[in-house]
Amino acid sequence: MIGKEKEAYKRLENCGLKPSVQRIMIMDYLLSHHTHPTVDEIYKDLSKKYPTLSKTTVYNTLRLFSVYNAAQMITIDEHRVCYDGITSPHAHLLCRKCGRIIDISLTQLPVIPESKIIEDNIIDEVQLYYKGICAQCARRKE
Repeated sequence: MIGKEKEAYKRLENCGLKPSVQRIMIMDYLLSHHTHPTVDEIYKDLSKKYPTLSKTTVYNTLRLFSVYNAAQMITIDEHRVCYDGITSPHAHLLCRKCGRIIDISLTQLPVIPESKIIEDNIIDEVQLYYKGICAQCARRKE
């Protein structure tokens, strides 16, 4: 194993998932492509190199990654579900012009309190989404 594959293997192990060949290749893809890809995009790219890979396997694997916190499932746009290999706290911006979803690093992000209970509600995940115009599209406008 080399580079990102090793990182993918470790991520899966650290999250309590058995690192199968398919899981490693899908996690490696997420760690190498910070574009917040959809199931279709991941399947399309990986099936070129692995023709026996099924879209169902990609879908089920990504859902499993989300459950085990190996990847984030992003539902910022009601028309598509995207996945992010970066699981550390950060926000996302959906650009209304180009449709890209980009990471935003903020110094202050909402955090889950130590107790994980807010007003008797048990919190296990926090996601912050913005919608607007990305820097690239804003520059094109000028």
